[in-house]
Amino acid sequence: MTATEQSGVPATAERRPRRTKSIVGWLILVVLVVLVVFVAIRVSAAPPGEHGALDPEGRDDSGALALAEILRDQGVEVDIHRSRAEARAAVDGGTTLVMANPYTLTDGALETLMEPADRVVFLSTSSHLMSALRIGENAPGTRAAVTAGCDVPEFAEVGTIRADRLFAPAAEVEGCFGDADGAAVLIDDRGGDRVAVVEGTRLFSNAYLAENGNAALALALLGQTERVVWYVPSFSDSDIEGKSVDTLGSLTPPWVTPAILLLLLAGVAASIWRGQRFGPLVAETLPVTVRASETMHGRARLTARAADAAHAAEALRDGAQRRLARRLGLAVHAGADEVADAASDRLRIPRGTLQTLLAGPLPTDDAALVDLARRLDELEAAVETSTRRPTIHPTEAEGTT
Repeated sequence: MTATEQSGVPATAERRPRRTKSIVGWLILVVLVVLVVFVAIRVSAAPPGEHGALDPEGRDDSGALALAEILRDQGVEVDIHRSRAEARAAVDGGTTLVMANPYTLTDGALETLMEPADRVVFLSTSSHLMSALRIGENAPGTRAAVTAGCDVPEFAEVGTIRADRLFAPAAEVEGCFGDADGAAVLIDDRGGDRVAVVEGTRLFSNAYLAENGNAALALALLGQTERVVWYVPSFSDSDIEGKSVDTLGSLTPPWVTPAILLLLLAGVAASIWRGQRFGPLVAETLPVTVRASETMHGRARLTARAADAAHAAEALRDGAQRRLARRLGLAVHAGADEVADAASDRLRIPRGTLQTLLAGPLPTDDAALVDLARRLDELEAAVETSTRRPTIHPTEAEGTT
């Protein structure tokens, strides 16, 4: 028996397997972390879907394949182009040029594309497009179910629609499905050619085309000629030349990145080296335990004593907004407008009806505070119920009809 064994100290051969197991465990942990980071980077850098909103070949809820098929069933030839040069060459006096908001084109490219067309329909728009067309500007609020209310013959049999966005028409521009303060559809015949603008991101999508008079409105806008040239904007067909700006990586000297990596490796090695010197964690009882309910009731009593209804209402809104964001699949710190829009889409109610509830003026007395709390609770219950309700796929809905 050796002196080491007689003294009770483990031999080197006995300590080595333990150290080897510890190193192997740390290596496995590092590999797992690297794999998780790699997967997260790949997922976050994944490109968007092949077809975007109101794409005539898109089969998802935001696509417009159903609208394109309805046009074909009515005898209208739908010619789809993803190149503005091909779309311009295909346009003649007897066709209708259709496109969503051409956010990838400059004003000059858009004017060149529209030049040979007698009829142009924009299925979605932006403030910049409205300014470029000089057709009007955005108007606040949304509309309940309204009829055309204008002299355009095509809209006589449309029925009612529920618009998500309104526009204030410019001078000599006719507004339909609204009034002088705001209309859902703008018709511009000032230059001899007709230009129509509508926010149809929801009206004409596969998910909502069958509601109200949406399909009839689409046919009234696009079905007046025997042929439709549908241009689909994309970044691959953009003429906007971006200018590269200086970034932190371009301004950093080349030796900084290797130095940072070396410091990270040194930190990991130091953590492994020093971490083996510590024993197991020891649980220590805290001297004082305060329940969360006691803290909540204490803050509530202070607020009630101060008669600060506005502060209490702000706390109620903050909590309701965070819970709604979680149930709607939004970020935890999503703004009130984002939560209101998502809740409106989920409950299928006009946008703008929930902005006042989540971001409007705060109550000044206890009665208004109680009413606000009740309405917030009803909104959360409605969203919770809608998340548990089974969703019917558009293809199944078509099968039932």
